[in-house]
Amino acid sequence: QVQLVESGGGLVQPGGSLRLSCAASGRIFSINTMGWYRQAPGKERELVAQISSGGRTNTNYADSVKGRFTISRDNAKNTVYLQMNSLEPEDTAVYYCSADVLSLGNPRYLEVWGQGTLVTVSS
Repeated sequence: QVQLVESGGGLVQPGGSLRLSCAASGRIFSINTMGWYRQAPGKERELVAQISSGGRTNTNYADSVKGRFTISRDNAKNTVYLQMNSLEPEDTAVYYCSADVLSLGNPRYLEVWGQGTLVTVSS
């Protein structure tokens, strides 16, 4: 069984910064794409950023966060990060991480989700 645990959420003023972390643990053989999603009250869950695996990592960002957020990963720690700068009230949401994980004993990659961490941007 594989688990993702997010941390780093909290309350921050507009213009401030936060860094989210998401660590995967369990019987992991390999992790492919990792990503961050968010869901604001009354809205659908949306993709924030994704990062591929391998020697040449590719990243993908939602237009609303380009230039402000940066996704990165540490493969040795099975961890993905989201550095969020110049935060705006519109960034307030529960942030979830996801990972495509190949676990020991399973023949295919499965998408695993974390429990979410709340980010509130308010003065």
